Amino acid sequence: MEENKDTKKNGEVVQEEVPGDTPQETAGEQQEQAKEDVKQEDEAVKALEARVAEVNDKYIRLAAEFDNYRRRTARERLDLISTAGEDIIKGMLPVLDDCERALQVLRESDADKSAIEGTELIYNKLMAYLKGRGLSVIESLGKELDTDYHEAVAQLPVQEKKQKNRIVDVIQQGYKLNDKVIRFAKVVVGV
Repeated sequence: MEENKDTKKNGEVVQEEVPGDTPQETAGEQQEQAKEDVKQEDEAVKALEARVAEVNDKYIRLAAEFDNYRRRTARERLDLISTAGEDIIKGMLPVLDDCERALQVLRESDADKSAIEGTELIYNKLMAYLKGRGLSVIESLGKELDTDYHEAVAQLPVQEKKQKNRIVDVIQQGYKLNDKVIRFAKVVVGV
């Protein structure tokens, strides 16, 4: 870098050049250094932005995974609560079937009116209790065969075309517990 140095000789000011860079060379080097510094800063900023994006992505994925976990466990808990008594209710279905058969036999045999009323009372109380727990009857008679709800155990020839592929008799009533089939209806289908 050349510097000018002012000195006095015989009363005159004389500029002496000091060996070194000229001002133009110094400015060029400073500009190159500044460009290099900007490049390094840009690379550092890009690296930090990439790191922030990566951390943000991991955070979003973790939050989504936790939300899915929370929903899944809530759904499993609701399913468990809604079907908690399924085994008990399944065990009571034969008793319900026996009540239905007893009522049918009593009505067909012209039994005492009080016996019919007593059996109906027991049947209605049992049915009301089970319905309160989410049990519902699968309506079958006269409906078209639906293998999601019905199990065809026999076929019966029918004269009317309307009766074809329709249920003409119910052998055993089917039941659902909170929209889940716990026993398929055993039916006779017209062909």
